[in-house]
Amino acid sequence: MTFNHQLSLALLTLLTACTPASVPTTNLLGADRDAHGCIPSAGYSWCQRTGQCERPWELAAKEGFKRDADEFNKYCGNPGR
Repeated sequence: MTFNHQLSLALLTLLTACTPASVPTTNLLGADRDAHGCIPSAGYSWCQRTGQCERPWELAAKEGFKRDADEFNKYCGNPGR
């Protein structure tokens, strides 16, 4: 075995040892999508009325209802949560 081959093998072994075996997807930001594709960690919830993911406080300000989870669900026509 040549010196260059041994050096390459040693570097490959060291680099492989420093690489994580796998990255857990549960800890990635934005990896928590719900059944509608909304990202709760970013503040989004499904709104049946608008047919899209909404930030409740933004929708409340835009549509004039109280900033409250029950009011959001009532406005959106979402089933009781």
